[in-house]
Amino acid sequence: MTTGEKYRIRAPLGILATATATHGTGRDDDIPLPRLPGFVESAFSPLAYEVSRQCLTERPGEGSRTAVALASLLGDTTTADLASGRMVSGKVHNPLLFMQATPNSVLGHTSREFGITGQMFSVSTLDDPVTELLAMADLLLEDPDLDRVLVLGVELGGGERMAALHRELADDGARRVPDLPASAGLAAAALLGRPGADASVTLRPAETPDAETSDRPGGIQGLFDLAAAHRQLVRGGGTRRLPGPTPFVLTTGTTDTEASNETETHAHH
Repeated sequence: MTTGEKYRIRAPLGILATATATHGTGRDDDIPLPRLPGFVESAFSPLAYEVSRQCLTERPGEGSRTAVALASLLGDTTTADLASGRMVSGKVHNPLLFMQATPNSVLGHTSREFGITGQMFSVSTLDDPVTELLAMADLLLEDPDLDRVLVLGVELGGGERMAALHRELADDGARRVPDLPASAGLAAAALLGRPGADASVTLRPAETPDAETSDRPGGIQGLFDLAAAHRQLVRGGGTRRLPGPTPFVLTTGTTDTEASNETETHAHH
């Protein structure tokens, strides 16, 4: 079964806001690691909070009508490795490390800061995270008590242990692992709703599928591509095709004519 068969949005989504943040990757747009009280050593939670903060600050809304879904293949491996390393070396257990190693911990912090009381989920997937997150947002927005879903993905660098996990999790053992320094981190987020006046960009599945293109299990590059395409459309309008195992069409219009136009240019990050 392909990614597109398992996860597919059934109705168009409106993109309210997007955000990206990278730390320690060597990219020109790397940022200093944000300070997040109660979270130490790892880039995972600070970057997750940063992209969430950007979206929720740009487009404030009612917290009781907002849900959140976070995707990460292996979670906060930096903290998990630190905690397990301390344990095997006989050092005193640090309950703070146990707490922050759970991805839901940063979601709880975000919900408290922004008054979010809707559903919250953390998922791990070997498929394309952007496809699964969009399908989850589509499903959650069927709930009449929800107006918005914040989706985000986080990916960390790592050493030999993480590389071994990637090789083990990949079906054929051949897909490449993240080419990131051990202390690096990537995060991207999108605040989604249904199309309407509040969403200047609409997303829907493309009519023509692409071949499977992801060579790395669980990578979040698709979320960066989505954010880049959203920024381009907000500035200049038009239509973009977001390629991938399940391609999507982003447009500043909401008409069927625009949605079916397959002359879109590809968005690249």
